[in-house]
Amino acid sequence: MDESHQPAALRVTEREPNRARAARSEAARAENMSQAARSEAARAENMSRAASSEAARAENPSDDDPFEEFNRAMGADGDATPYPTFARLRAEAPVHPGVPDLGALDYDEGSTFTAYAYDAVHTILGDGETFSSAGYGEVMGVLMGRSILQMDEPEHHAYRSLLQQAFTRTEMQRWEVELVGPLVNGMIDEFVDDHRADLVRQLLFVFPVRVIAALLGLPEEDLPQFHRLAVQLIGATTVDWDRALLASAALRDYLAGIVEERRRRPADDMISVLVQAENDGQRLTDEEIFAFCRLLLPAGAETTYRSSSNLMVGLLTNPDQLAAVVADRSLLPLAIEEGVRWEPPLLIISRTATRDTEVCGVPIRAGASIVCSLGSANHDESRWPDAERFDIFRERRPHIGFAHGPHMCLGMHLARMETQVALGALFDRLPGLRLDPAAPDPYISGRVFRAPPRLDVVWD
Repeated sequence: MDESHQPAALRVTEREPNRARAARSEAARAENMSQAARSEAARAENMSRAASSEAARAENPSDDDPFEEFNRAMGADGDATPYPTFARLRAEAPVHPGVPDLGALDYDEGSTFTAYAYDAVHTILGDGETFSSAGYGEVMGVLMGRSILQMDEPEHHAYRSLLQQAFTRTEMQRWEVELVGPLVNGMIDEFVDDHRADLVRQLLFVFPVRVIAALLGLPEEDLPQFHRLAVQLIGATTVDWDRALLASAALRDYLAGIVEERRRRPADDMISVLVQAENDGQRLTDEEIFAFCRLLLPAGAETTYRSSSNLMVGLLTNPDQLAAVVADRSLLPLAIEEGVRWEPPLLIISRTATRDTEVCGVPIRAGASIVCSLGSANHDESRWPDAERFDIFRERRPHIGFAHGPHMCLGMHLARMETQVALGALFDRLPGLRLDPAAPDPYISGRVFRAPPRLDVVWD
């Protein structure tokens, strides 16, 4: 029956539930606004505490700079290369007990192994059923939250399918033009007229974290504290675990307000893509988004910083190859791949055997930890002649610098794109780019992560 033909008393009675629903909706809206205000207040409080800590450090210069502390802890305190040791170990056996290149013996016989040969590493990383990633949950899971880093199939595939929606080819092309290019050029503007710079400190170390912050849609004024928290988080395992846990918690609280806001009002950023991502009815929870954003810092930002810095060392110490790339930019993708092969940003990753098996004839018992030496695998002389030489013109063969198999680096395409944009801008804007003859020779160091501590250059 149409409402206009109903008795007046009945119409009034039926309007009451509508008014009640309206009142409840208004109350819910008010509560949402209140929650948003609380989230914003919490974000501001977190950044305020970080700013206070920053001010305290400025007043007390004896406090360690986390950037310097991070490099020291990662072994960036001298020109030490692991590759001769890798070559000796590969010649002795493809797989060794313990982690002999780091001086770690297999005290509990059969509990730990390290794969040094390319075929061994490739086999392990390609077989996610026999070699599990779940062990990362014991350490990195505590710090990052439960992420795809520690997931095995089929859970890993389901979550990776959701996360990959933030890394489409269309998005990558848009980021390159609208975000990465302007950001890199803006940073070069700050030193282009000086005709000398430390490329690590003034560009390559900084810009990848700024890219991640921009992709996440973070406010510009939050960048300094976000960068510091990011560095503290990345350096967790060897720098300061307690500080890293605090940084992780601060990042989680900071991101909570942003995720909540994006669920209500999506914007044009990666967090908005993640909150809306759906695959076969599955969506990401807030905690899963927090975990991914925290993981994105080492997977995206640090990978780019180290791979681009290592590549620049390779090119600057081989001026003929540098000149070739500057003259013909179609060589830049080849140079990027050779740089990652020659000096991968991360030397090792780990797996756990799920059953008794063997690798290259070496028996591995169920439950054993297997360290995969990406650095050694990428220098396997059976695959790359004269493997320790940087050569962008060598025969192209797939390397393993971004890992292999189901856990192949999710941020590798972003890292490649950022590196190509950054180096292209340097070559365009710094004519005659070369090593600073007045500075010490550059070197790459690190026991686990590899990068040059500084890279001094001059230009015309």
